[in-house]
Amino acid sequence: MSDTAASTTVRDLARLKGLRWTPQRQTVIDVLAASDGHVTGADLVERCRASDPGTTPSTVYRTLDVLERLGLVRHGHGANGREEYHALPAGRHGHLHCSECGATWEIDERRGEAVAEALRAADGFEVDIGHVTLVGRCGSCAAASPA
Repeated sequence: MSDTAASTTVRDLARLKGLRWTPQRQTVIDVLAASDGHVTGADLVERCRASDPGTTPSTVYRTLDVLERLGLVRHGHGANGREEYHALPAGRHGHLHCSECGATWEIDERRGEAVAEALRAADGFEVDIGHVTLVGRCGSCAAASPA
């Protein structure tokens, strides 16, 4: 989908929900459409300000909340706990983070749900896998220096 088509779809969805469409919201959509993968709110604010210096952090975060309610953005938490946003995610997914080398990668919904099911079976705890980042050591780091 082109950036223009994405913007039109988002604008139409927002209006259907009775929400105003503003140039500032358009800037956030444009920046998200140009982003690949995960991006923090602070990064979005910085990128939006590069495009429109008048962009305020509150506008960016309010727009992200609207987009999440519309199902167009999901947020999760990185290894350091900060929120990260992902535009139009293909599916729910969690993350793995190596505390030694700093690498981070996604775990797909199927694998994440296996972890969630183990916790549900053992403790009755319902995990939102989209908010999960498991911290440990990757195979390479573990092989290089076994614990």
